[in-house]
Amino acid sequence: MAPGTRDALIEAAAHLLDQGGVDAVTLREVGRRVGVSHNAPYKHFASKEALLAAVAARELARRSAVLAGASGPPEAVLREATHAYVEWASRYPARFRLVFGPWTIESNELAAAAETTQAALVGLVAATQRAGALPAGDPVRLASLIRSLAHGAADLAAAGHLAAGGKGNASPRQLVDDLFGYLRGAATEPGRPG
Repeated sequence: MAPGTRDALIEAAAHLLDQGGVDAVTLREVGRRVGVSHNAPYKHFASKEALLAAVAARELARRSAVLAGASGPPEAVLREATHAYVEWASRYPARFRLVFGPWTIESNELAAAAETTQAALVGLVAATQRAGALPAGDPVRLASLIRSLAHGAADLAAAGHLAAGGKGNASPRQLVDDLFGYLRGAATEPGRPG
């Protein structure tokens, strides 16, 4: 089997996920789309859940690459990475739900991707704190606050409960900018360490 078959299977599964959610992804259909036998996907993935975990791991690796590949002042990089997160969630809602949904299997690949992405985010938050653009404090908690706002805003927008000039009177992008403005203000308040 060609070395790129595993990647092609993951890509086909991601497209099926985009088209019809988790229920649309079957190993048989993924194999058919890649042009391999119906048993070939089982040489790479023990189950549909293992394939979906690989899709989720790839998505997290892409989020991590956005964090690692950016350059510039830490605050600008963090803001743009957070915008990119919201845009990804809006463009690929099924992938977004898959990555952050419940898991019933253990996947070393997914766990490693999650740890790498989390470490990159926390590292970027810490760098932004050192630059004085975020308040002092636990960078893990602050990273969770930023991710939670972006995650919740993307989720609300996808459900039609948040829109610029509509419900919530803000887009997810605007809320991200608001949060960074508030955090920058908290970092520079007189008498606050930072």
